[in-house]
Amino acid sequence: MIDEGYVKFESRWKKTDSLECPQIKELIRWRAPLYSAGLIGHFADLDIGFGNLSARTGRHGLFVISGTQTGHLAELHNEHFSLVTDFDLGANIVHSRGAAEPSSESMTHAMLYELDPGIRAVVHIHSDALWLALKGRLPTTDETVAYGTPGMAKELARLSNETDFSETGIAVMAGHEGGLISTGTSVEEAAVRLLSLHQNL
Repeated sequence: MIDEGYVKFESRWKKTDSLECPQIKELIRWRAPLYSAGLIGHFADLDIGFGNLSARTGRHGLFVISGTQTGHLAELHNEHFSLVTDFDLGANIVHSRGAAEPSSESMTHAMLYELDPGIRAVVHIHSDALWLALKGRLPTTDETVAYGTPGMAKELARLSNETDFSETGIAVMAGHEGGLISTGTSVEEAAVRLLSLHQNL
């Protein structure tokens, strides 16, 4: 069953004009091959988008992320991104601003940035083939934990402590069919990790 695209946190989003920050250019650049590979896209029968990516900005705790339900778009522009300015894991709240509301995976991205200051970018994709092949082989979250929740954020923290996730930068989301997530010191590194897996499958 597809469990995707629905915001599961309280989104305190302030709608503004399009964002202007240099990280968006890199996010747009590396989203293109992910979209072409079908790792970011749209379930036409359900009218639900999937996949998202983000990058830290220069200020501590802030990151820019692709907007919710943008998976159907072949190309993104500045108006399709949101700046996450704060989050509260315990209260399940994400604060943001921009022309688009942030991705439903924003809580998970926020937790990853909180875990490690060396993480500069996060990419979340969908691939049933990769998910089936790598579940249990790569660091894998508990299958009872849903995407976009504080529970998923805590699961990734557990993987960082108990597995080699912090070194490999790739995790399989067992409770999120088809879902994988990667981190990197750059958008390029996070994207290439997943693209390489896809190309070598």
